[in-house]
Amino acid sequence: MLLPDRGGTTVRMRIAAVAVGVVAGIVAASVAPTAAAHAEEDQVVRHTSLGAVRGRDDGPPTGTRSWLGIPYAEPPVGRLRWHAPVTHRPWQGVRDTLRFGNGCIQEGRLFSPAPSGPHHGLDVRDGLKEPVGSEDCLTLNVHRPATPEGDLPVIVFVHGGSNVVGYSADPMYDGRALARRANAVVVTVNYRLGVMGWLDLPGLKTGDPDNDSGNFATLDQIEALRFVNRNARAFGGDPANVTVMGESAGAVNVWALLVSPRTDGLIHKIAPLSGGLKFESPFSARTYATAFAEDALGGPADGDDVVARLRDLPAEEIIRAQVRRGAEAGDPPRVLADGALLPADHHAAIATGAYRDIPVLAGNTLEEGKLFGSAIGAYRPNDYDRFTLQYEFDPDQPTGLTVDDLIADRYLPADGPGGWNAAADELTRSIFTGIVQDSMGSMQAAGNDHLYYYQFGWNQQPAPFDTVYGAVHAMDLPFVFRTFDEGFFDFAFSRRNEPGRLQLSDLMMDAVRAFVHTGNPHHPGLGAPWDQWPRSIVLDATDQQATARPGSVE
Repeated sequence: MLLPDRGGTTVRMRIAAVAVGVVAGIVAASVAPTAAAHAEEDQVVRHTSLGAVRGRDDGPPTGTRSWLGIPYAEPPVGRLRWHAPVTHRPWQGVRDTLRFGNGCIQEGRLFSPAPSGPHHGLDVRDGLKEPVGSEDCLTLNVHRPATPEGDLPVIVFVHGGSNVVGYSADPMYDGRALARRANAVVVTVNYRLGVMGWLDLPGLKTGDPDNDSGNFATLDQIEALRFVNRNARAFGGDPANVTVMGESAGAVNVWALLVSPRTDGLIHKIAPLSGGLKFESPFSARTYATAFAEDALGGPADGDDVVARLRDLPAEEIIRAQVRRGAEAGDPPRVLADGALLPADHHAAIATGAYRDIPVLAGNTLEEGKLFGSAIGAYRPNDYDRFTLQYEFDPDQPTGLTVDDLIADRYLPADGPGGWNAAADELTRSIFTGIVQDSMGSMQAAGNDHLYYYQFGWNQQPAPFDTVYGAVHAMDLPFVFRTFDEGFFDFAFSRRNEPGRLQLSDLMMDAVRAFVHTGNPHHPGLGAPWDQWPRSIVLDATDQQATARPGSVE
């Protein structure tokens, strides 16, 4: 307390106190932001086995932090083309990881990146049937909640695309919302595709069983899992709790990882959606590889210099040769039963216990086949026009578009005998549900008692897409990732169907959360039991309300 005196001491003390306060305020103002900046930097800079990476705080409303385009292997170019991945060399200093890496070079299709880079846009159509992406592409992305919590489950997502197309930057796979809702670290991965990822050519043999397998893309995925194992803790994840999730071809890859002897200790649960155990024979792979080499080189491929000549070709020429071969022989064989990296007989491997005996969460959509009308000539527009039509469709202001505009005459009426619905059902059974049932049945016969299965039935798109697509292949992914704002299916998501689909997304994300934390996807919000395979749960929604009911495999 200040005591007055006749000499003005009190006034001088007050002035001094004010001056000190002003100086302290100035100092605090200059120091506090710096301290805050350091704290923020500490959160987005993480130290990995390869070096430090600087990510970003995504801010509200996502509530996550992200590290994009982290290289996990050396670019597979030059002598490393058609070679097992080589762990990326360490870097000095702090590497900015603020942008997605390139998609791997591929033939442009509907689920490919745009020619201008790893993003989804109207210009995707300009790359159809053309080489898009880059050979320098072996990167991964990490998302986690913006909290200090550690030892979180890790979800590694392997994208689909028939193992010939796709990219981790597809907005449908944005892992931020899932990371937050599941309270997990979400990792999305690029891997080599098509003939770049799988090629069983005699001249490529080195004497190393893994390299000689021809399964270069499978090896990419294993290398990514090794990065996760070494660095999960750097991002607050638990390396002893890794769930590998994939959809379509990504699910085929996940099942392959389950039975590979090279994944011991790297995976602890799997979530393969719309795919099963499906390996190609060595004979078909070698037959294709020989014909491909001849096509790519424009002549006989029997000299000692075949591989050197193929490696000298621009990557774009390799993809164009794949496209030419596709017109005659279809897509190149992928996921090869080489007998070393992957078993020659996956049924025998499971029956004898040579696999990871871990919890499985599998799923199918009820109308998978409706994405594959091109295979039977069911779509009226070509891919360029269909992509354009869907991209420009406003679900909140639907036009006079009809089923007749999109489906060929021979499959109309859609609900008639031999119509689009019946034809698509046959595609669903022949391509998808059979291999899932076969894979789950093998696991059950081997004694696995942690098998769970869902069926996805949402078909509330604005007309005519409720009939043209409905509960189509991959339609469950925007619900699992809660990525409704951008992507191939954004024509489906209207304000009218928003209440029900958001509730359904909550149910599915919470099931993923329960599964990665406990090994069981059941949670109270379902309001229905989720019994083990061959029982299932059917997930659906009206425009206003999500539903979950017990089901079974037909």
